[in-house]
Amino acid sequence: TRMNHCKTIALVNQKGGVGKTTSTINLGVGLASQGNKVLLVDGDPQHSLTIGLGITDPDNLEHTLNTAMLAEIEGETPKWGEGIIHHREGVDLLPANDELAGIELRLFSAMSREQVLKSVLSHVKDRYDYILIDGMPSLGIVTVNVLVAADSVIIPSEPDFLSTKGMNLLLKTIGRVRRQINPRLKIDGIVVTKVDSRTNNAKNIIAALRTTLDGSIRVFDTEIPRSVRAAEASGEGKSIFAFDPKGRVAQAYGNLTKEVAELGKEANRSRSDGAR
Repeated sequence: TRMNHCKTIALVNQKGGVGKTTSTINLGVGLASQGNKVLLVDGDPQHSLTIGLGITDPDNLEHTLNTAMLAEIEGETPKWGEGIIHHREGVDLLPANDELAGIELRLFSAMSREQVLKSVLSHVKDRYDYILIDGMPSLGIVTVNVLVAADSVIIPSEPDFLSTKGMNLLLKTIGRVRRQINPRLKIDGIVVTKVDSRTNNAKNIIAALRTTLDGSIRVFDTEIPRSVRAAEASGEGKSIFAFDPKGRVAQAYGNLTKEVAELGKEANRSRSDGAR
């Protein structure tokens, strides 16, 4: 078993197209390149994480997150650990395919239906330093499963979504899960994506947001620039580090990785302070 505690981070936002999958891949590869053992979990029926890591025919996969969750619901000892895919950039993947869409209905009649994903991941947690879950763009029962399985949440968001009702709804859901099921759940922060450095509008929104949240929720210092390169990288099944290592996006995700890794160290420091 690994000495250190595995940290499970959920990347969630019920609005699609905010760079959630790109952030999951690049943060995961970034953390792996620092020597961490990392598992990426595709929690979205659109399975863009699975495709973005180069799996071109997810429908033919025998073991996926859906089969793992079904085995858990049926109380079977799952063999899905065999289905974890090793990506050449040093991360592992628990993939998904279209069938994950059907899990929602199965969960409604399951016992402890909010805990199913947490149980699934408990089988492999001791192999990893980080598990990153790419959540689906909705606030349904699958997202609740993701939040229950997680230690913390990172919210990727475009600048203009930050000030809207949508963000409040997401924060309410996280708050409800924390109160009712997972009291340890923390929000690590909001990472602002798709930032167009040429427009003042984005700058103003981000500045206003930092002021409004003022310490209640961290907004990561790193802003991810808008770029077609990130999407092109996913199209080739690569992280931005492998696709365009010297570009602005790779630099940004490198910085974000450092910020996220630092959070873990802060937590460990405060834990050891408390233990004295």
